Amino acid sequence: MKIALIAAKGRVGAAIVKEAKSRGLDVTEINQDVYTLRTSDLTKFDVVVDAIGGWTEAKAPNIPNGAKHLVSVLAGSKTRLLVVGGAGSLFVDKEHKTTVAMLPTFPESFKLVASVHQETLNYLRTVKDVDWVYLSPAADFQAEGARTGSYLEGGEDYFVNAKGVSAISYADYAIAMVDEIVSPKHNQERFAVIGK
Repeated sequence: MKIALIAAKGRVGAAIVKEAKSRGLDVTEINQDVYTLRTSDLTKFDVVVDAIGGWTEAKAPNIPNGAKHLVSVLAGSKTRLLVVGGAGSLFVDKEHKTTVAMLPTFPESFKLVASVHQETLNYLRTVKDVDWVYLSPAADFQAEGARTGSYLEGGEDYFVNAKGVSAISYADYAIAMVDEIVSPKHNQERFAVIGK
């Protein structure tokens, strides 16, 4: 299985690369400008992982725009697209009208990133000609968190573990991402993972 990791030098991307390589998978790290990538560059891979990030007003739009470009490149191919998502788009009500990012307690400093991740997910939900998957992390996404080797899986809704906590390390999130690469369970949908 051949995997391309977009934005492999980012912290999440690097964690996924490390996990994938530890399992003997063939990983190509791509750190060039995503908008220069063409169909011939990516359809030779079985899976493309989009780990594009961006916290500033200048870079945050690359999250949805990069995903849109990758979809345009992969449209109609057999190459799967797995997208590193956000937690702000998880629903907190049964009617699925209110998300985590809409809550008054949601930190102002995360609103920009949450909004571009929401835009990405909204767009992907309209895509029918690419086998995409959007993976949301826990609310507390810990760059320096320990690798426990396990996680809990959910769907569209915000959820917590037995301790009442929604947290996961980058390392455990990477396990979930690579598990989905190796043993696909999702198609054109979002799922979420948190630490046990």
